[in-house]
Amino acid sequence: MGSFKCDQNVSFAAPRAFGKRLKSDLKETFFPDDPFRQFGDGGGAVQRVKKVLKYFIPILEWLPKYNLSMFKYDLLAGITITSLAIPQGISYAKLATLPPIIGLYSSFVPPLVYAVFGSSKHLAVGTVAACSLLISQIIGRVASPEEEPTLYLHLVFTATLVTGVFQATLGFLRLGILVDFLSHSTILGFMGGTAVIISLQQLKGMLGLTHFTSKTDVFSVLHAVFTRTNEWKWQSAVVGIVFLLFLQFTRFLRNRNPKLFWVSAMAPMVTVVVGCLFAYFINGSQHGILTVGHLSKGINPVSIHFLNFDSKYISVVVQTGLITALVALAEGIAIGRSFAIMKNEQIDGNKEMVAFGLMNILGSFTSCYLTTGPFSKTAVNFNAGCRTAMSNIVMAIFMALTLLFLAPLFSYTPLVTLSAIIMSAMFGLIKYEEMYHLLKVDKFDFCICMAAFLGVALLSMDVGIMLSVGLALLRALLYMARPATCKLGKITNSSLYRDVEQYPNATRTPGIIVLQLGSPVYYANANYIRERIFRWVRDEQTISDTNDGSVEHVLLELSGVTSIDMTGIETLVEIHRSLQANGIQMGIINPRIVVMEKMIASDFTETIGKENIYLSVDDGVERCRDLVPKLKQTDGSGESSISFAMEQLHRNLNL
Repeated sequence: MGSFKCDQNVSFAAPRAFGKRLKSDLKETFFPDDPFRQFGDGGGAVQRVKKVLKYFIPILEWLPKYNLSMFKYDLLAGITITSLAIPQGISYAKLATLPPIIGLYSSFVPPLVYAVFGSSKHLAVGTVAACSLLISQIIGRVASPEEEPTLYLHLVFTATLVTGVFQATLGFLRLGILVDFLSHSTILGFMGGTAVIISLQQLKGMLGLTHFTSKTDVFSVLHAVFTRTNEWKWQSAVVGIVFLLFLQFTRFLRNRNPKLFWVSAMAPMVTVVVGCLFAYFINGSQHGILTVGHLSKGINPVSIHFLNFDSKYISVVVQTGLITALVALAEGIAIGRSFAIMKNEQIDGNKEMVAFGLMNILGSFTSCYLTTGPFSKTAVNFNAGCRTAMSNIVMAIFMALTLLFLAPLFSYTPLVTLSAIIMSAMFGLIKYEEMYHLLKVDKFDFCICMAAFLGVALLSMDVGIMLSVGLALLRALLYMARPATCKLGKITNSSLYRDVEQYPNATRTPGIIVLQLGSPVYYANANYIRERIFRWVRDEQTISDTNDGSVEHVLLELSGVTSIDMTGIETLVEIHRSLQANGIQMGIINPRIVVMEKMIASDFTETIGKENIYLSVDDGVERCRDLVPKLKQTDGSGESSISFAMEQLHRNLNL
């Protein structure tokens, strides 16, 4: 805590009007980045309308400045991510137990929508493994994709609509704070656990199994694999291992030499093409190598009339939509921000929510399922040198051409090829080094991560993420209910006051305790703060007694207290009365405007005395140092110890 002498006195200005305070609070809650400041820079009504349109539709900002030199990079990046989007689309649709063509549809309409409304230059839109499996797991509870494929597909479209509406609503209302409850530790553990169960589920395709469990936990999957050894097909296993080794080798090359990123990016497409040719020429179905099956030509058919809001299924549909919405937002926004930081740029999280929401809403109307910003595709887009969101438009155009003319060719894609592609992608999602880093730096964060990891792997995806979020919220509540407090001392040869535990050589003024509170004071932590202050006083009194001194002043440094409620005010009044009854004067240092307004409105400033409220620690300590001798002269009793007073206070409180 630094303090410098100045002639400025403490401000006891009248509290602001309620409307002004409410406006300030709402602005800090929902508009911390002050997004509308640009609209007040002058100009006529037409200019303001243009600024508003550019703000809400980012393509209007960058498209007029677009040129051919930028397009060359975006064209290359768009073609590259298309080569990744085709195998990933088919693979992740299979993971969601959807027709493979739905995965291809999902890389056509959503990228076009994102290019118009998205704020990231580098994000590449597509389906993701975690949400695909979540959809399959939750909706599969009420509609079997094998026995009721049409109902299942319609429910997936409906869940995608719910996802989009929820995401767009969060963005419009600027409620991105909800996504912040999915901490980095939770996402890290969730992705790792998801990667484990998805990889194990691919053993079905790798071994050519025709019967499998619908459950996702590790034990059920392994039980299904090893109780059906009679269905294992060595031909499928050999082909799968060869493809998997090839894919992992290309990833190894990319890691060794980042300039060879295109090798890893093209590898899945090469795998699919080689797999198609191999299955076609050897007639793979006769050798235990199953294929995708028929894929029809044509771009996305309209699916708005397939949306199903039957009361029998609506609860599961809403559950699926809300859970996948939060996971997709957390993943997509985090990835977009990560790549933006590399270019020293920023993206607007609320705009991203709106963009994700709109592309999922329109996607649900055009036979698409949930899309967001996958890491692998975005990394390829970034490394390919994309300049704007035009790369998403290029990808959508090439995907449309694929759907119109080439889709039937991919009907020969072996399922084992898709399994190898998925397994290779999942291996990169288990971040062992980051988990170990959490263990070294923050054990509780590591526990939050492991709750998600083990919960997803051993129980289910929704249970795992709820366990992790629950632990994270518990930690947040502990931080609020047990805030940090510390005793300050003066750094030698300076005017700085710092925590004496962190700086043991900091000097303390005899008879004066300076305590710093570092959080809002409200009903949940008021009792703890009171008890903690009394404990500091008891401890200091014990030290003072051995040095033939006594505690005369307690100064509370409140610059870290951002707000206070009536319970907090009453707690300060009680502390003041208890200390005063035992000859100890309490002072307040540097209360913030919100805190000061409530102190004035509640007459606390009159109770404690305005002369006992100080602008800085130095001011308070110097004033109290002047008063200590006077108090010692006027206070002749000195017989009641602070410990006795504290015990009496506790008895009164208990009564």
